[in-house]
Amino acid sequence: MSKHLFYEESGQFKVATIVQQNDATYLVDTQHGKRAKVKANNVFLTFEGDAAAFLQTAQTQAAEIDVDLLWSVCGEEEFSGQTAAQEYFGNNPSQTNQAAILIALFAAPMYFYKKAKGIFKAAPEETLRQALAAIERKQQQEAQIAAWVAELAEGRLPEAVAADLPALLHAPDKQSLTYKAFTKAAEQQKKSPFGLAQALGGVPSLPQYFLDGFLLKNFPHGTGWGDVSLPSMPALPQAAAMAFSIDDINTTEVDDALSLQVLPNGNHLIGIHIAAPALAMEAGDYMEAQVFARQSAVYYPSGKITMLPDEWVAAFSLDAGQHRPAVSLYAEVDADYKVVATHHQVEAVWISENLRIQNIEPLFLPQQARSQTEAFPHQTQMNWLYDFAIAQQQARGKYDPTRPPQYDYGIVVGDQEHVSISVRERGAPIDTVVSELMILANSTWAQMLHEAEVGGLFRVQPAGKVRMSTQSEPHIGLGLQHYAWFTSPLRRAADYINQKQLLSLIWPDTPPRFAPKDGMLFAALRDFESTYTVYADFQRQMESYWSLVYVQQQQLNELNAVILKEDLVRIEGLPLVARASGIPVDALPKSRIRLTVTGVDLNQISIGLNYLNAIAPSPIDAA
Repeated sequence: MSKHLFYEESGQFKVATIVQQNDATYLVDTQHGKRAKVKANNVFLTFEGDAAAFLQTAQTQAAEIDVDLLWSVCGEEEFSGQTAAQEYFGNNPSQTNQAAILIALFAAPMYFYKKAKGIFKAAPEETLRQALAAIERKQQQEAQIAAWVAELAEGRLPEAVAADLPALLHAPDKQSLTYKAFTKAAEQQKKSPFGLAQALGGVPSLPQYFLDGFLLKNFPHGTGWGDVSLPSMPALPQAAAMAFSIDDINTTEVDDALSLQVLPNGNHLIGIHIAAPALAMEAGDYMEAQVFARQSAVYYPSGKITMLPDEWVAAFSLDAGQHRPAVSLYAEVDADYKVVATHHQVEAVWISENLRIQNIEPLFLPQQARSQTEAFPHQTQMNWLYDFAIAQQQARGKYDPTRPPQYDYGIVVGDQEHVSISVRERGAPIDTVVSELMILANSTWAQMLHEAEVGGLFRVQPAGKVRMSTQSEPHIGLGLQHYAWFTSPLRRAADYINQKQLLSLIWPDTPPRFAPKDGMLFAALRDFESTYTVYADFQRQMESYWSLVYVQQQQLNELNAVILKEDLVRIEGLPLVARASGIPVDALPKSRIRLTVTGVDLNQISIGLNYLNAIAPSPIDAA
């Protein structure tokens, strides 16, 4: 009668008929009729009879073995497969019993550790308990995933999946059950995760969808605040000046204000007053950490995220009707509009008015004949400041009355997401006043940091594009030797840092926040630049989205545009840059063209545009 062997190969138990045997190997015929070699070390039993029936019987018996009972009778010491068979089946187990035990031992690695050929050890009770609990959890998780997938297939959005949906779409935890269920359902339905969410009503608002993505990536811990209590403020001398601010009507963080006094010698004394939150922050405290985490306020149509909490904005914003802490630059100006002296003061400044551009701009016409009667408060002072501002532009070589106008856009989202877009010319007289005086403050204080060898975050342009640096260099675009941002410390971390550095020069017993070559200053520059860019990109994204909504609502089928380069165009009257097809290869940048709208995809924030024809130049230059 033929002899057979029972052996293990690659984790599977098999039987084969022995053809030839030596000390190390067996030459066998397998059940599949192939001749092969089997290492003697892998053989557990030899037997006679029907090999196929032997294996089938052993497998059947193995499936019936109570693994928990087997584990309990094996004890704590190492044991052989034969010993386990004796404990489970009795003192005289059959060869099939032995084979069944071996199959069962190999199939239960959580219960039994394999120590050597045919030698095992029962797992410790606590380890086994944890392993079984893990299996049960896994089974429960798989059941939960299957249940959610079934609901999603039926067109229902499970509550748990709905709660995680923003994260699933924008910043998923790929190990979460909701992610596994949602992606599996999307694959089964041959949809993208976004497409499935949209089909199930999980994306009721595209603007909210875009905002959720931005917040999850940039504000993972939310936009709320912890302890925002204000520390006690130092006593500040009260300024003699009566200051006023000029801002957009929607501005809530009033960073800067102006004042003007006539001196006994006939010269004028300009005051540039900047909110001073740096007075209330110490290196490494909670609020400074928040400033460094946020880096800037975020502005987008129909919303904003402030850099400072409302309580701090209320304490330091230069709001009218009260004295406010300020860092002031005073510039004495002679009759030729030349600055002959400057001094600096940390003080409490009385804010007499918060002027709003939309209210006063139609009345502020300094290029026309001037009346002795003021149409709004401080108009006479602003007329003089306008003349000074023009002189500053001329001194910097930047006065160009023939320069084509540029435009700013205001987007208002009303009821039922109705969009209105306003266009305002940039560089109007009121802008000239504000911008030139802020440039004066920024350049003066940047020079002070440079000459004192105090580090800062400078805006430089020795050539090419504007960039930031911890060392001052010329800014050719502005025609200045030194320039840095100081005038928006309620809204930008760079301005806060520079204010902190400036205070070390003008406020007693105040050390600079950073040493000139402090590695943390370089890190602060890097963090600010990268974050500021991300915020600006988000603002542009949302402006583009609402511009496309406006195109749809107004049913605009044709648009005018200015070529920026190649197929890239700026749409006139909208804050929208897009690509257009069919523009002639010989069309020059800044050329005006007419385009037809072929389609709008709000999901992708994209618009299809085809070239129609060239059009005549216009005063509106979107370059």
